[in-house]
Amino acid sequence: MVAGPTDAVRPRFWLGVEFTALYGAAPLAMALFMPGHLLFAALAVFSLIGLLLLWRTGGFGWRSLVRGWRRTPVAEVAGIVLAVLIAGVAILWIAHPQRLFDMPRNRPEMLAVIWVFYPFLSALPQELVFRPLFFHRYGALLPAGQGAIALNAAVFSFAHLMYWSWIVAAMTFVGGWIFARAYLRHGFPAAWILHAVAGNVLFAVGMGAYFWTGNVVRPF
Repeated sequence: MVAGPTDAVRPRFWLGVEFTALYGAAPLAMALFMPGHLLFAALAVFSLIGLLLLWRTGGFGWRSLVRGWRRTPVAEVAGIVLAVLIAGVAILWIAHPQRLFDMPRNRPEMLAVIWVFYPFLSALPQELVFRPLFFHRYGALLPAGQGAIALNAAVFSFAHLMYWSWIVAAMTFVGGWIFARAYLRHGFPAAWILHAVAGNVLFAVGMGAYFWTGNVVRPF
């Protein structure tokens, strides 16, 4: 179990302003104005800002980021693999059957690259910003119990607004709920592993097309 969030160093009002800017205004601005090819650059900046804020908060056990591997819930990892596989196949079977397992069939070398780098270049920075930073620095603002997990899932889903897809919004909300729950119950490594595995399965199934900014069409 992760230690409970401490009261952050700044007054609640300014924490609220900061929270709104980081988890509300920034994703909205990215969705409205950011060119798709700048996604990873924006994610890198977003992550660096998050790490700086986490460091400035104080009281965070940095070693917790690399501790807790033995608490990784193997059954939950297997469950998310199966759930993402079934959901991805069902969605593509209905919407884009030609994309089913397209990458492993036609570009296995690209899939291998994604499987190696996605956990570190995408899942890891996202988890740092949306789990430790969210629950530690902004703990004083969060509702009690399941409400905090629901809010975390909501802001995680909203951060993916740039894809302008209700499918992405729904999947990231469910994923955010699972990752947040795992973080609070088992620690950071569990949340990171679940996120990395879910993303890699999505790409293997063919759902990566929904998470590629090159396919994004803004509705305006």
